[in-house]
Amino acid sequence: IMLHSTLALSLLLIAVSSNFAIAIKKEKRAPQTLSRGWGDEITWVQTYEEGLYQAKKSNKPLMVIHHLEDCQYCQALKKAFAENEEIQEMAQNNFIMLNLMHETTDKNLSPDGQYVPRIMFIDPSLTVRADITGRYSNRLYTYEPQDIPFLIENMKKALRLIQTEL
Repeated sequence: IMLHSTLALSLLLIAVSSNFAIAIKKEKRAPQTLSRGWGDEITWVQTYEEGLYQAKKSNKPLMVIHHLEDCQYCQALKKAFAENEEIQEMAQNNFIMLNLMHETTDKNLSPDGQYVPRIMFIDPSLTVRADITGRYSNRLYTYEPQDIPFLIENMKKALRLIQTEL
């Protein structure tokens, strides 16, 4: 019995310490809680105000994604967004990125209503680009998973418009 309990104890210790090692390993790379599943390699800002500040400072457009955890359309779009390499790369390199699970007080970010998912672009000049819209006339800034190529075009458009207008 003694041998058995010693063995059990050492197995328990091994299990605990390997879990501990995994936890430490994970800790090394800053846990990306702000991504909320939209892309862990992307650097996300925490607030709209921070996003505006960073956009102005870096001369990059701010991309704001409004979404909710329990919205199936948001979940579907998030999956497509996170799995698309071109979007992830552009988001990381060319945009200031923000995803919000609550409404902002800025009415310019809900020109046609407060629905989700909603993706809008803001210029480094801090102008909300109401001219960069999705494919649906009833919800101008919404995208569905099959609209990913269209969203990529809109991201490129947001980048192009800065260069030509500023």
